[in-house]
Amino acid sequence: MHDNMKTRFVLPFAALVLFLGCQQNQPTDDPEVLKKILFDYFDGIKVKDLNKLNAVTTANFVLFEDGKVWTNDSLVTNLNKYYKTLDATFTFDNFDINVDNTSGNMRYFNHCDCIINDTSKMSFNWIESASFVKIDGNWKMNFLHSSIRK
Repeated sequence: MHDNMKTRFVLPFAALVLFLGCQQNQPTDDPEVLKKILFDYFDGIKVKDLNKLNAVTTANFVLFEDGKVWTNDSLVTNLNKYYKTLDATFTFDNFDINVDNTSGNMRYFNHCDCIINDTSKMSFNWIESASFVKIDGNWKMNFLHSSIRK
């Protein structure tokens, strides 16, 4: 092989190896960080606190639930409209979390036992998924999807 041909072959090959090597060493963040964001979000739902919800979500956050598109504002407005009081306990399990250094997603099961308006005891089971992005070094949830679990 001529020196010129060797260079043409070796340089692209070396670049490919370097690229693939960098891809494999991409830093990842702790999946527990995403769980904390999720738990903080549901703590905000329990107390119907828009500021708590906004603190852990992006400005364009949406929730898909029951065939509707919700924002934090519309969620809190409806919680206040229909529930004078809401005593809720959320339990999460069956997590599957994927996270790198800038984005993440999870799917999980959510169970809620609640007392509504101090009288009605109810339980709910959902299948949910959420996505997250890191903005200025801080994790935020940017999407949540919830479906009734059968």
